[in-house]
Amino acid sequence: METIKKYLAEIASDENQVKDFLEKNETEIRSFFAELWRKHSPAAAAQPVAEAAADNQQAQTGTQRFNAGVQPDNEKAKNDSLAFQIKNKQIAFQNGKVGQAYCVDFDIETLGIPDIAEVTFEGLEAIGLQHLPEEKCIKGNPTQAGDHKIEMKFKRKDWEEGKPLLVREVVFIINPDPRVLWSKNIPTPEDIEYYKPDSGKLFVKVASKKTKGVFGLGKKELARKDMVAASQRGRSHAIEGKPRDDDFLLYFDEEAEWYVMVVADGAGSAQFSRKGSQIACQTVIEVCQEKIAAKKGDFSKLKATEQKNEIGKILQEIISNAVFSAHKTIETEAKEKGRPIKDYATTLLVSLCKKFDYGWFVGAWWVGDGGIGIYRKEPEYLKVLGEPDGGEFAGQTRFLTMPDIIQKELYTRIRFDVVEDFTALILMTDGVTDPKFETDANLNRIEKWHALWDDLNGSNEDSVSVAFSDDSEQVAEQLLRWLDFWSKGNHDDRTIAILF
Repeated sequence: METIKKYLAEIASDENQVKDFLEKNETEIRSFFAELWRKHSPAAAAQPVAEAAADNQQAQTGTQRFNAGVQPDNEKAKNDSLAFQIKNKQIAFQNGKVGQAYCVDFDIETLGIPDIAEVTFEGLEAIGLQHLPEEKCIKGNPTQAGDHKIEMKFKRKDWEEGKPLLVREVVFIINPDPRVLWSKNIPTPEDIEYYKPDSGKLFVKVASKKTKGVFGLGKKELARKDMVAASQRGRSHAIEGKPRDDDFLLYFDEEAEWYVMVVADGAGSAQFSRKGSQIACQTVIEVCQEKIAAKKGDFSKLKATEQKNEIGKILQEIISNAVFSAHKTIETEAKEKGRPIKDYATTLLVSLCKKFDYGWFVGAWWVGDGGIGIYRKEPEYLKVLGEPDGGEFAGQTRFLTMPDIIQKELYTRIRFDVVEDFTALILMTDGVTDPKFETDANLNRIEKWHALWDDLNGSNEDSVSVAFSDDSEQVAEQLLRWLDFWSKGNHDDRTIAILF
């Protein structure tokens, strides 16, 4: 009795401690309650002491029979006691996700119920999981999303065939694959104003250039860079059947050998931004084509290194004219439709590039988010040709359609660089830069560009690669397929243009 008082005074709260105490002190506890019964029960008080002792002996014999599973009533009591322990045991399993490998540890010894010899699960196979006792785990590839009620069935150590099993219900929560939630792809209705296809792709192959040599000797072919671009409607638009707001265009002037790439991202908040981005790209290409043709004689005279500034001035004139014309063309469209120009709001990224004897001369103009960069893998080199326009709040940016951009910042946004060579000149809308670079500051980290280039070349979970070395028309289709990569929370339109 003193042992009981002492233990209770310590207020043991752990279930296993209480169980161990009861098992170790079973005889003393039974004697205590028998004595308590004799003192306070009128019937017991009338019994002789010898009869009470016999009762005590019979109780001990009953205990032995109970433990041996002889008496049905005592068998039930033991099962009830064990069931109570199982019911109050905290058993929880980590959530899974459809299509994602699942593996959690499960060992019956960790339950802390010594009388349990075996546990089986009923219903796991239906959701793509299985219990592997030898590996002490539950693993598989979940196939069904939802809250699944699974039965755990327990066998006592003295369990025999025909005896009942103890059962407890647990819940396995399997979350849906977010890709499935975003998989709906409703085509854009073709009868809407300013209809645009949901995706686009283009490959511009530039044939090798043959050198004349001297007196017909030493002729050779010099490989020239190609261009590829692709644009894919974002999942956030696809699930609602809304049009793609991004746009792009590529142009190569065969005579002057200038490469022109343009990428634009129509503002999601602007009703007709898809037309704004389209007008911007078309106008820039048209003006560049016209101006390059008019200036090709000037370019042919400017080949020496010391004449880089003169090339820069000509490029500045071409770029500023192209960007200004894009703004004015959008403005004209808005006026003709009786709408404010902000309804056609769009970002704009432009690059002009040409190889001279001393290296590649690259000019660029950039407003809005996204990114333009000259990237070289080996030896390492990176030049970001501008900076993204982040607003005061997340998701804000600046657009070509804003008056201040043309009136005050038209020339200050022009950038130039001269490099010996490069792996790729890349223009991207924020549908690519947000998931691949995460922050604006990361655009200036070359390791992020290394990762992007490796990703484009197949280092991704979908093993989708773009064969930049094949000079094949398939490169555009491959790039479009690459744009379908999964990135949680990033479901905007995606457009990328690459000179490689």
